[in-house]
Amino acid sequence: MTSKIPLSDVQAAHAAAGSTAIQRLTLARPDDWHLHLRDGAVLHSVVADSARQFGRAIIMPNLKPPVLTTADAQAYRDRILRALQAVGLSAGDFQPLMTLYLTDNTPADEILRAKDSGLVHGVKLYPAGATTHSDAGVTDLLGHCRAALDAMQRCGMPLLVHGEVTDPAIDLFDREAVFIDQVMRPLRQAYPALKVVFEHLTTAEGVAYVRQAEGPVAATITAHHLLYNRNALFQGGLRPHWYCLPVLKRERHRLALLDAATSGDARFFLGTDSAPHPRGAKEQDCGCAGCYTARHAMALYATAFESVGRLDRLESFASLNGPAFYGLPVNQGTLTLVRSPEVIPATLPLAGEELVPLAAGESLDWRVQD
Repeated sequence: MTSKIPLSDVQAAHAAAGSTAIQRLTLARPDDWHLHLRDGAVLHSVVADSARQFGRAIIMPNLKPPVLTTADAQAYRDRILRALQAVGLSAGDFQPLMTLYLTDNTPADEILRAKDSGLVHGVKLYPAGATTHSDAGVTDLLGHCRAALDAMQRCGMPLLVHGEVTDPAIDLFDREAVFIDQVMRPLRQAYPALKVVFEHLTTAEGVAYVRQAEGPVAATITAHHLLYNRNALFQGGLRPHWYCLPVLKRERHRLALLDAATSGDARFFLGTDSAPHPRGAKEQDCGCAGCYTARHAMALYATAFESVGRLDRLESFASLNGPAFYGLPVNQGTLTLVRSPEVIPATLPLAGEELVPLAAGESLDWRVQD
């Protein structure tokens, strides 16, 4: 099948990197530290795609209405567990790690209640208007959220940041770099012991910041930002299924992310940011942001790591670094990837509609062993 975008070029690079002899790779069971499962019928449609590969996942709280309280998180977790049961799985197969949605009015006692629950593992910062379902997000982090941030620093609750400013005067491709200067640096000065995850990192500036930052700072990186630059959005026409926020960046940024992910640096770990949207919601004026990668996530990451001859470092990135940062044990089970071509389906079912996964119709060299 003819490749629609240069994923085949990335795959071909493994020969030059000297990793053609590897036919099978077994890892400690990985985790996804940034995942959108949505709710209702969509949740039931997608949950098995993640559960068949990952032992745990940090579940994003940007529902309608958002997950604002510990009670909300408990109720959402129960719905996820019911969806797992409907496909013959349980929390023993896939453990949802819940998060709260930070607002200007999140009280300190809710943070402490969330920590004590043992179910909530992070609080998500969406700058208001930054991405899908972020209208209730924070308008001024240090101006309105100090009580919540104080409580988070005291109890060790991580802050998970969508690292972009939303000022319309700032160029879309510069919003992560500006966020570092306007938000991250003041935040770290005010709360040096606060655990912060810079989620779905997309720029060389972001990589440099995470590497050099003092204190407990880490970052997740998606498969699509490791494999594609912004040309993928426009090759052969406008391609809405490669549109995500933060948006794909220049090639120099992709290469910086790939170097960070494959470096072995414990501050970087796997977070797919897989985000299901119906095909019609993507293929329209003002289409939704988000790439669906859950079905083939580990094969996509293996493709990226193999492109630079560093498959031996995939386990650290996917299975070890995240648990270490979050203070959780490494999963007991394993996952095996085998070199066996698999074509990504053109569409997948989604709550009576269909979605188009990232790189639909392309062939990957790797698949998860059944």
